[in-house]
Amino acid sequence: MRQNKLKQLLKSNNTVACGWLHIPNSWSAEVMANAGWDCVTVDMQHGLQSIETAIQMMQGISTTETVPLARSSWNTPGEIMRLLDGGAYGIICPMINSKEECESFVGACKYPPFGYRSFGPTRARVYGGKDYGEYANDEILTLAMVETSQAIENIIEICAVEGLDGIFIGSGDLELSLKATIQNYTTTLFDQAINTVLKECQDRNLVAGVWCSTIEDAKKMIDKGFKFIALKSDSMMLTEYAKEQSSALKNIYKN
Repeated sequence: MRQNKLKQLLKSNNTVACGWLHIPNSWSAEVMANAGWDCVTVDMQHGLQSIETAIQMMQGISTTETVPLARSSWNTPGEIMRLLDGGAYGIICPMINSKEECESFVGACKYPPFGYRSFGPTRARVYGGKDYGEYANDEILTLAMVETSQAIENIIEICAVEGLDGIFIGSGDLELSLKATIQNYTTTLFDQAINTVLKECQDRNLVAGVWCSTIEDAKKMIDKGFKFIALKSDSMMLTEYAKEQSSALKNIYKN
């Protein structure tokens, strides 16, 4: 089976740079995969793609050495299994709030006896190799998203789930959850929450990941010790650069 380079990088204590795909198009996915990211994530939760488009995007990613990941739209075993069968080499699962939810997620990613994933790696065997079924349990990356105050309260039990590779903090939703549940919320409480997750991951030798909206935030998280950094999204980058370039052009002839 094709080795998962992300797992090799993370085991060597390297930091992984992850691109994020919202645009439902195989060409833009291929462009992002050629941009130097270690991996790119096809986002089924807030991206605009269907399962068919997601598989086409992973085909585009597969023209490069960049590792294809997917974020499922929810903790739904059927969709998780289809994304894996379509060639995703790891799943980021949103809104994991308890040990039981994490066990369900990890189980959907693992073949028996370690999980309950149904066997039928239709495209995964083409991408990963004919012996995919023998080694998939070892190579597929499992990242549970922690993004609520409830998840922070249950982080010890979540991180104890066997077969989980790491935690990925959904920073936007986590901040919203903390604001909604804690009176007199301050950013200090957010920092305390992510530090709690980071320490638990480090104590258990799990991957600590986080989504960042700016390079400045990414640097801050890397300095803290996070090893899996997702930055912006393709649509955010396109929007920002398009605005920058149109403004620069107009400034030439307006002045």
